[in-house]
Amino acid sequence: MGELFTFFGIISENKDFLFFTHMLLSAGIALFLAKSAMSSLQVVPKGTQNVMEAYINGVLSMGTDVMGKENARKYVALVATIGLFVGIANIIGIIPGFEAPSADLNMTLTLALTVFVYYNYVGIKKQGVINYFKHFMGPVWWLAWLMFPVEIVSHFSRIVSLSFRLFGNIKGDDMFLAVILMLVPWIMPLIPYSLLTFGAFLQAFIFMMLTYVYIGGAIAVDEH
Repeated sequence: MGELFTFFGIISENKDFLFFTHMLLSAGIALFLAKSAMSSLQVVPKGTQNVMEAYINGVLSMGTDVMGKENARKYVALVATIGLFVGIANIIGIIPGFEAPSADLNMTLTLALTVFVYYNYVGIKKQGVINYFKHFMGPVWWLAWLMFPVEIVSHFSRIVSLSFRLFGNIKGDDMFLAVILMLVPWIMPLIPYSLLTFGAFLQAFIFMMLTYVYIGGAIAVDEH
């Protein structure tokens, strides 16, 4: 979207600069919302606290369906933080004058690698190295020579799946928005904006759900 106006583009039109500043903006908004919700906690939540509590409860409910309430509560901070950051990063790209940092592969790949390293870490920590990788060998020992490399490839493909799904969808949304704004720059295209907003939240939801699924699979190796 380099052909469109961006506020940070006034300072510099360098692609890396625009990505970095919009990523910092997304993180700053996420931190501001979290701090606002925690600044004056009340028994009966109001304002930002009410919104954030509803969001956390929704993420916790999502995790409960995947791995049970106890485990979901343990990892809700990580998943909710990722979801909030990704959601904001997606949304700001819809606002004229800003770009979505999640439309850059650098961000989505970093998030995917973070999730990949973390779920393998908690899996090894909970199950032990031998028991964790024993799961990769399949249900019968004589198929281990085939199943192990298949499982390894499958796990590494999750990095590609997480990063490229988010990057591809948001990048496509940005290109679609660029076309819309060039065709009707002075008229707010309400229907496309509504679809893009829904898509931004949907991609954040999918990223959170997959994070919960991968962590749940890693800590439940002995049950398979």
